[in-house]
Order: sequence, then C-alpha cells, then structure tokens
Amino acid sequence: MDPTLLTIIALILGLAIGGGVGWLIGSRPAADAKAKLAEAETAAAAREDEFKTAITELGEARIEVATLKANAANFDKQLAGMKEAKDDLLAQFKATGAEVLSRSQEEFLKRADERFKQSEEAGEAKIKTLLQPVGERLAKYEQQVETLEKQRVDAFGQLTGLIQSMREGQEEVRREAQRLGNSLTNAPKARGRWGERALQNVLEQCGLSQHTDFNLEQSVDSDGGRLRPDAIVNVPGQKQLVIDAKVSLNAYQAAFEADDDNDRVQHMDLHAKSMRNHVQTLGSKSYQSQFDDAPDYVVMFVPGEHFVAAALEHDPELWDFAFRNKVLLATPTNLVAIARTVAQVWRQDQMASEAKEIGRMGAELYDRLRVAAEHMKRVGGGLETAVANYNKFVGSFERNVLTSGRRMAEKGLEISKEIEEVPLVEGAPRYTAGDLLTDGGKYPTE
Repeated sequence: MDPTLLTIIALILGLAIGGGVGWLIGSRPAADAKAKLAEAETAAAAREDEFKTAITELGEARIEVATLKANAANFDKQLAGMKEAKDDLLAQFKATGAEVLSRSQEEFLKRADERFKQSEEAGEAKIKTLLQPVGERLAKYEQQVETLEKQRVDAFGQLTGLIQSMREGQEEVRREAQRLGNSLTNAPKARGRWGERALQNVLEQCGLSQHTDFNLEQSVDSDGGRLRPDAIVNVPGQKQLVIDAKVSLNAYQAAFEADDDNDRVQHMDLHAKSMRNHVQTLGSKSYQSQFDDAPDYVVMFVPGEHFVAAALEHDPELWDFAFRNKVLLATPTNLVAIARTVAQVWRQDQMASEAKEIGRMGAELYDRLRVAAEHMKRVGGGLETAVANYNKFVGSFERNVLTSGRRMAEKGLEISKEIEEVPLVEGAPRYTAGDLLTDGGKYPTE
C-alpha cells in the first residue's frame, strides 16, 4: 500500500480520537474525563503499537510483494521459456515421434513381413506335409479313376458289341423262330419230329438211356396193322410204359395272332377240339393192349404246359375224357416226374440185384472157406504125425547114436566140437472155432 495514504489515514484517526477525547472532557466531569483519557491514551498507545506493527508488516508485505512481483516476472519469463521449451519439445517430440513411428512402422512392417514370410513358409511346409498323403491319395484316385474310365470305355465298347451281337442274335432267333413256326404250322411231320425230340430230351435228362431204358418208334404188329408208338419205356419187373407225343399248334398259334377277342376264343375252342381229337385217336389205337406187361393206359405227351392249360381252360372235361379213353395227358413237368420215378425204380431194382449178387458171392465165399478149412485140417493131421515120428527119431538118436559118440570122446578121442543135443518138438494144442466158444456160445473177450 502507498505510505502517503497510510499517513493520511493515521492523521485522520488521531484527529478523530482527539475530538472524541475533547468531547468527553468537556461534557463530563474531569475525573471521568481523565479516566477515559487514560483509557483513550492506552487505547491510542495500543493502536499506535498496532499501527507500528501494521507498518512493519506493511513493509514486510511490500518487500514480499516486490519479491513476489520479481518472482512473478521471473515466473512469467520462465513460463514463457517453458512454453517455448514446451513448443520446442512438442515440435521435437512430434518430429521424433513421427520419425520413431515411421521407423517403428517400417521395422514393424519389416518384422511382420519377415514373420509372415516365416509363418507362411512354415505353414506352407506344414500344409505340404499334411497335404502330401492327400495328394498321393488323390493321385492314386486319379490313376484309379483313369483306369476305371479306361475299363469303362473298354467295357462299354464290349457291351456295345455284345448288345449288337445280341440284337443280331435275337434277330436271327426271331427269323429262325418264324421259320420254325411256319415249318411247324405247315408241316405235320415237322411237328411230329419236334414232339418226339422233346420227348427224348425229357427222358434223357431224367437219367434214362435210349436202347436200355427206353426205345423210340418201336413197331408193333396188331390186328389193325402195324403200330409204332413214339417211345416205350422199360420198367423193372418186365413192365413197359407206352408214350406217344402229340402236338396241336395251328389253332393255338392262330389264337395268339388274332386281333379280335372273339376270333381268339374261336381259335382256342378249335385248339381244345384238336386236343380232344388227338386223345380220341390215341385211345382208339389201344397201344397198351399190344403189350402184355403194359399198364392199362397210354401216356399222351404234349411238349408244352401252355398247350394243355389253354385246352383245359376252354374244355374243362378234357382230362376226364382222356381218362375214359385210357389216355394220360402228360406235359414236360408231369413226364419228368414219371421218368424220374422210373429211373428211381430202376436204381432200386439194380440195388436189389446187386444185393442178391452180394449174397450169392457171400455163399460162394463161405463154401470156398469150408473147402480150405478141410485142406488145412488134413495138413494139420500130417504135421502131427510128422512131429510124432520126429520125436521118436530124436529119442532113438539120443539113445543109440549120441551115447556111443560121447563114450568115444571120453576115451580121449580128439574132437573139435561137442555134439549138440537135438531137442524134441512139443505138439502145440490146436484150437478150433468150436473150442474157442465159451459155454454161452460166444467168443471170449479176453
């Protein structure tokens, strides 16, 4: 604070205090005035002391203020310098940071690039290692696929060739079937040969042999002329089974070629009538009556199940009609059963014949063993006589010859070796089958 101002303030205070004191003295009694004056003086002295103290403190404050001003000026300068230094540091830091950042980025990118390269190389190596079996397997698969593709192409080519061959074969079969159908339709003899051949095939497939188990087209003389059934099957026991093949084809084929149902039914009726006519004709020939040991019926073989089935469908009484005429309708299936039964009977008959032959051979062997036993018995008797005579000779030789020889040796005759004793032959007992039997009529087990 300014010193002049302080002085003015002090004077004003003194005047105020003096005026107050004079007022007190003039208006009150002197004693009170003195007392108050003394108090005022004391208070003034205290105020003066306080004033002095305040001036001292004021001086110190001035000094401190000056110091603070100086410090403030220095501080401003320092602050300005610090700001400048700060700006410089910021600039340097920015520059350094940018440079360091740039270098760090470059170093980071470089290291990252190197690390990525290393990782990429390591990963690539690992991937190659992991994918190597897969690659090998894929290579094998590719090779197999190529092989399979080549095989498929070859197989497709072969299949194409086979299909073409099958087409050609089917076409040839169709043409042959057409020619065969035309031949069977237009030539009755061809139908007959076809039926006979089918009959022969069935018999042979069942194990029967021609000229042994059956004969084909064997002629037989009868009152009505010469008859010739298609097959005569020999049955064990001097029996014979007569079989004749019949084929009814024209009406059946016409029925299948018909476009209209009415025409088809009409042709099927004709087919059934044709089958009935064959049965009646075959029954009238009475083949079975020409053989003494033949059954009382003749087998009519039809080389096709469908022929008989179609005829029975349109003529259900055909089967009974055939029985009444002593004719047995037989399809390939039925004839197979009949032929196999005959073959089985022949095998059983052969087994029975072989069993009889084995029995005859056993009896013959027994007789031969009996004769051999008689011869052995006579040989045994001769051996017993020979043993008895041998023992007699040994006894005589011991008594008459060896005794004289030993006496000569005892007389001092020089000998090279003593005469050995000749042993007797003991006759071993001979056991027959009857001797070996026990009381119960059985051979001993021990």
